[in-house]
Amino acid sequence: MTAPESGAAPLPEATTNSGAVGVIGLELRGETPAPKKQIYSWALWDWATQPFNTVILTFIFTALYLTTSQFLPAEIAALDKDDPVRLAAEAGLASGLGLGSTIAGLAILLLAPVLGQRADAAGRQKLWLGIGTGALILCMFGLWFVEPTPALFWLGVALISAGSVFGEIAAVNSNAMLIGIANPKTVGKVSGLGWGFGYIGGIVALVLVVIFYMFDWFGISADGGLPFRIIAVGCALWAIIFSIPIFLNVPEPSLGRPERKVGFFRSYALLVKDVIGLYRSPETRPTFWFLLSSAVFRDGLGGVFAFGAIIAGQVFGFEFLELVIFGIAANLIAGISTIIAGRLDDRFGPKRIILVALAAMVVAGLAVFFLVDAGTVVFWIGGLLLCAFVGPAQAASRSFLARVTPAGREGEIFGLYATTGRAASWMASGAWALLIVLTGATAYGILGIVLVLLAGFLLLLPVKSQRVG
Repeated sequence: MTAPESGAAPLPEATTNSGAVGVIGLELRGETPAPKKQIYSWALWDWATQPFNTVILTFIFTALYLTTSQFLPAEIAALDKDDPVRLAAEAGLASGLGLGSTIAGLAILLLAPVLGQRADAAGRQKLWLGIGTGALILCMFGLWFVEPTPALFWLGVALISAGSVFGEIAAVNSNAMLIGIANPKTVGKVSGLGWGFGYIGGIVALVLVVIFYMFDWFGISADGGLPFRIIAVGCALWAIIFSIPIFLNVPEPSLGRPERKVGFFRSYALLVKDVIGLYRSPETRPTFWFLLSSAVFRDGLGGVFAFGAIIAGQVFGFEFLELVIFGIAANLIAGISTIIAGRLDDRFGPKRIILVALAAMVVAGLAVFFLVDAGTVVFWIGGLLLCAFVGPAQAASRSFLARVTPAGREGEIFGLYATTGRAASWMASGAWALLIVLTGATAYGILGIVLVLLAGFLLLLPVKSQRVG
């Protein structure tokens, strides 16, 4: 058997119960389970950073603050809620947020794989995890300065978009560290545990927001968007506290590969060579095709949470409390389903989990769009079904890639995972923004997300997988 390019170790044959063609880097770890302290410390990083996605990006800060009439000119905000001019202006805020997401995707496209490759070469995944996590925390602190005026709307978009970039760079290294604490028989369960911890952390954060709201912000004035700005600061403090264990207890996935240390710009040439090597080698070609197919469907998964709360607020008229309760229910269902699916992943293989999840989400998304006039019950049912399958697809996708990652190239491959995802990140946000601009109605953004999920499903079908036996 031949080894892949770039000096990786010889690749073992495919193993059973993987759902992927071969277990490469994971196989070298053997069957010895990692200490539970390491596993739970690793999973806590998802718990630590999830409030950025759940509270800031999805349910609270963007949906109930940044994309509301508080950031419209006073004369437009004074119009009736059903006035076409005001509705179009609110849709413009939503599409502006989508534009920021697209720009963030381009930044990740350029940076993530190279930074991952350099972290591999130096054996410094934890350093880059710390840099990405720290910068994400600073972006959340920066939201304190986003007061409710039209002039500061783009500052809010810029900080949230930058937070997405730094969070993705951190996630590249967190994902790479998965290979250091899992083995071929447990990778699905461990990956699912991480995602499950994230969703459950989102629940706890949202419950705290509900308590904050139910007690009338504890007497804090709502002027100047103060409660929302305090929430952003609270998310930053949360991330600081709960991200500490991963740095103290989880080891680096490798000691580095000094022969691959090159200058920053030279890293791009090495990256191109490595991608060509992935395609040319029969053993790693499935990794190449999975990176491409997952790029599309993961962008659709991201679109569900990025724009779901905006759909709930602008299309179905959810008010603050109803939206937060929905967010708690969504994260609870997503967390439970993800932990369960992690165990099914190890039994049936991640590809099957992903395909079932994507098919169910396409059906649920179409139902939400075509039954929009039936009222909020449609979103409660369809939206929760969507959330029930997002987490399993995300966790199984990470598990699939961990199984086919060459040893010593964890950061690079997961950097490519982030980059290919962001290379397609214009799809969901672009389709969302385009359909809203063309129709002037936020509801049509739902179709954009569904189309991306369907495209990802079709692209994944021919990717080879190992029969579970």
